Amino acid sequence: MKRTDLYKNLASKIDRDMKQAGTPDRFGQGAVLDRKEQRKLDQAKGLIPFAVKIDAQLAEELRKLAETSEGGLNEVVATLLRKGLAAGV
Repeated sequence: MKRTDLYKNLASKIDRDMKQAGTPDRFGQGAVLDRKEQRKLDQAKGLIPFAVKIDAQLAEELRKLAETSEGGLNEVVATLLRKGLAAGV
C-alpha cells in the first residue's frame, strides 16, 4: 500500500469516528447514550424505527412544527398519524 493510501484510510477512520461520536457534555447534552443503549431503551418503550419517504416541503413543515412542540419530531409525527388514522384517512 502506498503512503498516500494509508493516510486516506486513516482520514476515513477519523471521519467515521467523528460522525459516530455524540455531542460532548459541554454542549448541555449531559450523558449521551451510545446507539446500542438507546435501541434497548426504545425497545423497552415499544418504539420501532419506521422510515418513509415524504416530500421535502412536507418534511420542512414537520420540522417547523416540531421546533415549537415539546416532544420533538417523533411526538409531532405520532400525534398527526393518530389524528389521521382516527379520521379514517
